Parts: sequence; C-alpha cells; structure tokens
Amino acid sequence: MDEKLQRHLGEAARAARLRLGLTQAEVAKQVRLKPAVYGRIERGKMTPSVPSLRRICTVLELSSDLLLSLAPREEKGSAAKRSSERVEHPELSRIIHILRGWPPERLALARKLLETAHSHFSK
Repeated sequence: MDEKLQRHLGEAARAARLRLGLTQAEVAKQVRLKPAVYGRIERGKMTPSVPSLRRICTVLELSSDLLLSLAPREEKGSAAKRSSERVEHPELSRIIHILRGWPPERLALARKLLETAHSHFSK
C-alpha cells in the first residue's frame, strides 16, 4: 500500500474514532490489536491486514471504500457533510456506542434511569 493511501486510511480511522468518542486503546481492544499497532495505523505508518481492516471498519462504523479512498467523491462529501451536521459531544457518542449492543429491556431500564436523573437535575 502506498504512503498516501496509508495516510488517508489513518486520517479516516482517526476522524471516525473521534466522532465516536473512543480512545485508540478502546478501538485497539475491540479490533484485537495492540494499542501501539493501532496507533501506527492511525498515523499512516502501517497497513492493517485484511481481517484487521474489516474489524476496524466494523468498530468505527465505516465502509472499507471510505477507508481505502474508493468511495465516489460525492459520497465522501455527503459523509463529511452528515458528520459535520451531526456533531455530538464525545461522551454522548460513547454512550450511544455502548447502548447499540443492548437488548430492548435493558434499553428501557436505561431510559427510565435517565428520565429519573433528568427530572432530579431539572429541579
């Protein structure tokens, strides 16, 4: 993989990680890489294996086309526009990322807890 592509892959991965409010260590753990290895990928100094690339795409909620600079220009622009329109606080992004894997009954309980906390803090 050429250096320009490695840099692009790393920049896209970093932007997605920050959008999700995750640390490099958290992504590395989910992708099953050592944090130092994942850090080199983000800095554009290392090319991930195909299985690692797939796991990175899954964890960071990105298409491989976007990471590999294969997405059409208008799609890239649309994705950038959507992400800038939907700027969330990193803590909110982290909470959403955690909740995505929860079953409905656990989500209902979390909603009730949040409503209780909200009513308490709103007084």
